[in-house]
Amino acid sequence: RRISSHERPKRPLTAYFRFLKENHSVFRQKNPEMTNMELVKKMAGAWKELPVSEKQAYEEARKTDWQRYEEQLAAYKAQLSPAEAAALKEERRRRLAKRRLFREKRELTVLGKPKRPRSGFNIFVSENFQESEGISPTAKLKRLFEDWRKLSSSQKQPYLQLAEDDKVRYENEMKSWEAKMVELGREDLIRSRKQRPKEKTTETVKKTAETVKKAETAKASSRETKTKLKSKKSEE
Repeated sequence: RRISSHERPKRPLTAYFRFLKENHSVFRQKNPEMTNMELVKKMAGAWKELPVSEKQAYEEARKTDWQRYEEQLAAYKAQLSPAEAAALKEERRRRLAKRRLFREKRELTVLGKPKRPRSGFNIFVSENFQESEGISPTAKLKRLFEDWRKLSSSQKQPYLQLAEDDKVRYENEMKSWEAKMVELGREDLIRSRKQRPKEKTTETVKKTAETVKKAETAKASSRETKTKLKSKKSEE
């Protein structure tokens, strides 16, 4: 029989979370205009002001549930074969790694880490997505990928140059951000020298205005071509 980690007994709630669960509906009825965040803050304040004797009742309930949990956990582990125990351990490791990665990404977002540079294809997609043919987003992307492949090197060049300029933007913003992280004592977020790209020449930076104009011209040309094709089909 295949055993899933979902069958593992659930840890009992702490005294505080038990209080939240049991009193949430009451607080919601009394404060219907509050957002969930405001309601939680209000309940947290009520928990702090709760008499010790009432808090103790929640703590005793937690202890009872914890004793039952340990008994159920022991019975659950006893039925596992060595292979199943190893598989569940690996499943738990992956789940914790995924959760840790999510927390790290959220922290970097809060700290304002610059967005990574876009590729030439990404820029092409962002400029043509709305006008692309296709019912679903997946169909639009598939069509745009085919359109991108059909572009000549000269037609792709403006987008590729914009991508190079975006790399310069990213590198400049990362330098400022990393300097800020050093001030905050977060050297652990700084890239190693091996990860840092080579410095771009000032000539590359100066080409931004010119390449934007080329991209707009290429986009206009693409629109004109599509219009002509539609007109030709209608005449046929």
